[in-house]
Amino acid sequence: MLPPRAAPPVGATPTPDGWAAYRRPRPTPRWWRDATAAAMWGILLFVTALWVAGGGLTDTGTLGTTLTSIGRLAGLWASALLLVQVIMMARVPVIERAWGQDALTRLHRWVGFGSFTLLLVHIVFVTIGYADADVGRIWHTVVDLTLDYPGMLLAIAGTAAIVMVVVTSYRASRRRLRYESWHLIHLYGYLGAGLVLPHQLWTGQEFLQSTSATVFWWSLWILCAASVLAYRIALPLWRSWRNQLRVAEVRRDGPHTVTVTVAGPRVRSLRAQGGQFFWWRFLTTSGGTRAHPFSLSAAPTPHTLRFTADIVGDGTRDLTTLTPGTRVLVEGPYGRLHGGVRRHSKVLLLGSGIGMAPMRALLEDLDAGPGDITVVYRTHSVRDAVLDRELSGLAQRRRARYVMVDGRRNPDRSSWLPANAAQWDDAAALLHLCPDIADHDIYICGPPEW
Repeated sequence: MLPPRAAPPVGATPTPDGWAAYRRPRPTPRWWRDATAAAMWGILLFVTALWVAGGGLTDTGTLGTTLTSIGRLAGLWASALLLVQVIMMARVPVIERAWGQDALTRLHRWVGFGSFTLLLVHIVFVTIGYADADVGRIWHTVVDLTLDYPGMLLAIAGTAAIVMVVVTSYRASRRRLRYESWHLIHLYGYLGAGLVLPHQLWTGQEFLQSTSATVFWWSLWILCAASVLAYRIALPLWRSWRNQLRVAEVRRDGPHTVTVTVAGPRVRSLRAQGGQFFWWRFLTTSGGTRAHPFSLSAAPTPHTLRFTADIVGDGTRDLTTLTPGTRVLVEGPYGRLHGGVRRHSKVLLLGSGIGMAPMRALLEDLDAGPGDITVVYRTHSVRDAVLDRELSGLAQRRRARYVMVDGRRNPDRSSWLPANAAQWDDAAALLHLCPDIADHDIYICGPPEW
């Protein structure tokens, strides 16, 4: 059965210890996302204009020249999208705050496959075009392009690196790889992008034809390199050095869950909010080279950060062996799962499994009055409920409504509800638990299938 809807509570909301009023970053302007999306389309339009200015529309005298011209355009788009991908995942604050890591990751995936497809079109069409569409000359053209054109050997090596990244990005491949192995392979995308640059510099017609084209491509490449160096390397190192973070406590919350608290004198300067996540590196024998994303499971205080993780692999299993005093490097905070994106006074926190960890941080961190927050916890069983005792106690102190929906999924139905609530429609169940749901901001976190 679906649990009964909790009655709206009454009374004042006490302020828990450490509930942060010491920092409230401004909400992210809505136009940031539109502006960054327009910038991406502007890049594609500009490279198309370079192709047109270089005779792309008029260079169609024969089948060979037509294919070469189309291949040049595909190469321009592939290069532009490759660089856009790098900037998207460089964790530039404006872009990250506008889109959030989840949306950026999905967009990165589609842009990546689009760039790769255009790269293949570029290779095939240019090769056939240079062979004057003569099948008998294709192999000779391949050898000639490889050995006689500057930068081609490097471009081939870069293409091979990109192919390796794309192949391992398919879900079927990712399921067969350890996360650490997949992440290391994915870094070869940077190597691939760097290796194809000389080919573009030395032989790219659109790169060499005018000063404006040269300035545009150099600026785009420099922007990409600067973004990665600044926001993926320099800024995290600076923040970690400045904050001197160390492990303060490691706590087992169950057979498959661990909570880690880290502390430092200047945590306040990170301006983190409940619900956001960091990439964490623990400077142990094997952990310094591996970064793992974990969401905060408690509102940050001026001196501490806390996260809770499922023990599902080697990286999370190593968390249980951490000792107090271990140095910690962090990248972040990231993510739009925080109070800065709110549009309503009422909030519904809807989570499942370890996805309740950031919900718990949000419950503690959000500014809200009595009855403004509703928490719905979907779990297989009560004994599997992560942080249930903390959530129920915190909900009582915050005068929030807290409902647990437990039970195994129905294998014959695609639904968020358990099998013992089969008589309920999904939407009707949500309306039962939160009748005025249309007046709420909804935060959702859990497994992708859920």
